[in-house]
Amino acid sequence: MGEVPGPVLVVIPTYDERENLGPVVARLHAAVPEADVLVVDDSSPDGTGELADAMASADPRIRVLHRTAKDGLGAAYLAGFATALAGEHEVVVEMDADGSHAPEDLPLLLEALREADLVLGSRYVPGGRVVNWPAHREWLSRGGNVYSRLALGVPIRDITGGYRAFRRQVLEELDLSEVASQGYCFQVDMAWRAVQAGFRVREVPITFTERARGSSKMNRAIVTEALWRVTRWGLERVLQGRRARVRS
Repeated sequence: MGEVPGPVLVVIPTYDERENLGPVVARLHAAVPEADVLVVDDSSPDGTGELADAMASADPRIRVLHRTAKDGLGAAYLAGFATALAGEHEVVVEMDADGSHAPEDLPLLLEALREADLVLGSRYVPGGRVVNWPAHREWLSRGGNVYSRLALGVPIRDITGGYRAFRRQVLEELDLSEVASQGYCFQVDMAWRAVQAGFRVREVPITFTERARGSSKMNRAIVTEALWRVTRWGLERVLQGRRARVRS
């Protein structure tokens, strides 16, 4: 069995998460005390960035990256990845700030990196579950995952989930400059690129809990972008397969 790589950087994008950030980071450090944290704040009007600065001043494990505009989840993570790759961290973790991703599940994701390059926290494998989500949100999520799995031909049950751990090599070898997806389509994009590049992708069960404070960032534009991009990628995959058969 392989070794668990380290050190670990947890990238947490924030926009108006002042009430949630402190408790989530405290739970994270209780679960994985050695983990470093990078808060990527998109100029939150509620003062999340200022709170993050105060937390960083009190704890050397915490850093803050301030961005001047709210450019979407994908752009925030790409900025966080660039910061991670400029340092010496061997594992980069994506985690939401709202508490929906239980920090207590992080040791399971890190342990799974012994035999994987990308580990996805999955709601839809045996042992995974969703707590306190409205029925329409779960239906949308499950339907989007089934559609993505069929369109892209990948055996991933929860390709839209945002709780995941990357080995540094994955982020180094993927051309992140080509990733244009925003919103939750970013998660599909990154996982599919990893599969196409031949990296070992594994899912482990997590418990996803609907946020208790604040409001979700999901909206119609995010859903529309994901549907359009996944459909386009799926059609390109089919056409490439047909061309390959013709050449052979």
